[in-house]
Amino acid sequence: MLLLVVDTSGRQGSIALARAVGGTGDIALIESVLLAGGMFSAELVPQIAALLDKHGFRKTDLDGFIVASGPGSFTGLRVGLAAIKALAEVLQKPIVPVSLLEVVALASGARGRVVAALDAGRGDVYAGEYEVTADGAQCVREQLLSKDEFLLVARAGAVSTPNETWGEVARGAGLNVSPVASPSSEAIAQLGWTKLQDGQTVSPEQLEANYIRRTDAEIRTKPSA
Repeated sequence: MLLLVVDTSGRQGSIALARAVGGTGDIALIESVLLAGGMFSAELVPQIAALLDKHGFRKTDLDGFIVASGPGSFTGLRVGLAAIKALAEVLQKPIVPVSLLEVVALASGARGRVVAALDAGRGDVYAGEYEVTADGAQCVREQLLSKDEFLLVARAGAVSTPNETWGEVARGAGLNVSPVASPSSEAIAQLGWTKLQDGQTVSPEQLEANYIRRTDAEIRTKPSA
C-alpha cells in the first residue's frame, strides 16, 4: 500500500511517500521532501508530482493519504488540506487526518495521562490531553491555553513537548517533562497508518483543519444581538 504524507502546518512543511511493510503492521518511509515556508501554494502540487515521478509512480498508484490536520498555520493548513481533498476526490482514496498533538503525546513513550504541548505564539500553547495505553492514545481535549492555564492542566499528567521554552516552563513548576523531537514525516506516517488500519478515515467533504486557535476575523466578529 502506497501512501502520500503531507504536513503544511508550520513554517517549514514536508511531503513524503510511505509504503506499508507486508505482514509487519509497520510502515516504511520511501522519501521525505521539505517544503519552504510561505511557498506551499506554489510548491506543494509540483513537488508531489516530482516525488512520485522520481520513484516511478503515478498518482493513480496512491492508495491513501495521511495529512497533518493541525494545529498550526491557518494558511499552511488550508493549502495542504485543499490539495489532499482534491486528490482524494479524484482518486476516490481514503484520507487519514493526524493531530500533531497526538504525535507528540505518543512520542514520549509515557502511559496514562499525557499532556502534549506545542508553541502557539503570542505567549500561548496548544495543549492536548490524552490517555495513552499500549493500544494508542485517546484524546480527552485539545485547547489553546495561556501559561497559567497550561500549568494547571499539565499537573494532571506527564508533559511531552518538542519546545524547549514550554519544557522549561513546566519543569520550573516542578512538573514531569519528556522532551521529544518535533513531529516528523515518519512519525506522522506511522500514526496515520495505525489509524488507517483501524478504519479512522474521512472523506474529502469531512476533512477539516484542526486550528484550535480562532482566526483574527473570528475573534473580532461579535455575535449579533
